[in-house]
Amino acid sequence: MNLLKRLLISTIIVLLLAYFLNGVSVANPLTAVIVAVVMALLNTFLKPILVFFTLPVTIFSLGLFLLVINAAMVLLCDKLVDGFEVATFFTALLFSVFLSISQWVLYKFIKD
Repeated sequence: MNLLKRLLISTIIVLLLAYFLNGVSVANPLTAVIVAVVMALLNTFLKPILVFFTLPVTIFSLGLFLLVINAAMVLLCDKLVDGFEVATFFTALLFSVFLSISQWVLYKFIKD
């Protein structure tokens, strides 16, 4: 049940960010659900591998390279999901930052 709550929160955040952030568009709410699922899967399986292989760069940049990895995940999700469009890398960077902050704040209200 907790997973469904998190998925619903992520879906709502994706819809809101697409509405407020220029350069991001979501075709419909079902596409937002798919984006939330794909982002969760990418963050679960692909992100740890990328973090491992870019560890020296991440340490050298004092962790700021993780923002680039997150933006790359959003751009990859853009390529994988039809109906989800992100205009530029900078837009993907903003989207990933706002998504991460929003999720962190809203997940604090979910009891495990």
